[in-house]
Amino acid sequence: MEMLEVKDLSVKVEGKLILKDMNFSLKEGVSHILFGPNGSGKTTLISTLMGLPGYEVVSGKILFRGIDITNKGVDERAKLGMIVSFQNPPEITGVKLGDLLKLCLSKGETDEFSTEETKRIEAFRLTSFLNRDTNVGFSGGERKRSEILQLIFLKPKLLLLDEPDSGVDVESLRMIAIEIQNYIESSGSSALIITHKGDILEYVKAEYGCILLEGQFHCFTDPMRIYDDIKRVGYEECVACRRRKPEGWKTEQTK
Repeated sequence: MEMLEVKDLSVKVEGKLILKDMNFSLKEGVSHILFGPNGSGKTTLISTLMGLPGYEVVSGKILFRGIDITNKGVDERAKLGMIVSFQNPPEITGVKLGDLLKLCLSKGETDEFSTEETKRIEAFRLTSFLNRDTNVGFSGGERKRSEILQLIFLKPKLLLLDEPDSGVDVESLRMIAIEIQNYIESSGSSALIITHKGDILEYVKAEYGCILLEGQFHCFTDPMRIYDDIKRVGYEECVACRRRKPEGWKTEQTK
């Protein structure tokens, strides 16, 4: 069974068509990398997959582990095992990070973290933040580490990560990426990772990648190869090569 299937998906935002007749599927237990310049439709795709308001599905359907979720709400998708991260995690005044993490784990306020959970908190270097209001006064890297830890504690089947390497320092990126990879390998879950820079590829073992440009997919091949070509010639020239897609990230759009 595929983790995610998108069939003939077209999406409008504020009356403007952003995504056009998209077809693709994501395999279980692997990371998929999505490159694209600003305005290419990457965040629209992630938001539509998660069912966020403001993204109108004009046609097509979305299947998650064989279940049609096209018309399901955010809560229903989350219960099925989908989760999304944002570029700028918000501050949550009055909610301690430790309490929020326990909520993610379905623990009570007086419950203790297990040894494994404590080790994961330590791996993210967030032990000293547990009694602080969530993200209040946190640096960009600390916010992102906090957010990714929350997502992992929710134990999702599919992580939708919108530029997890944006605005974070090198050490935070290394920690985040390594823990994402460890979670995917240990849980059999999948990840769809949006990136501009591709720095996360140094640590995440992504098998499949492509470019999203002007609302359509292009250049299905090894993600590191795509990243190198983008740095060398830019998105437009990279797309012009019209590479064939590999097995694994299936699509009917071959450019």
